[in-house]
Amino acid sequence: IGIRMAVGAKGRHILVQFLVEAMILSVIGGIIGIALGLAGTQAIAHFAEIPFVFSPVAIVGAVLFSGSVGVFFGFYPARKASNLDPIASLRYE
Repeated sequence: IGIRMAVGAKGRHILVQFLVEAMILSVIGGIIGIALGLAGTQAIAHFAEIPFVFSPVAIVGAVLFSGSVGVFFGFYPARKASNLDPIASLRYE
């Protein structure tokens, strides 16, 4: 953070970087969770001999929800990082 700010990055650039990173990580986590959930549901449906049915709308909604959760909970750390003093943050790097 300190290096980016020292070479000219503004606070909003740091904010956007943190928010995009939080969103990407949460969407990846959501996709992994959906894949594991679908695999587990399919395995249970196979052993219980019941039909396996899933909703593509629910999957898209879950991915969008996980992305929005990442942005929501990433906002405070992103805001805090964007307001850091570049010299103070360079001391710890």
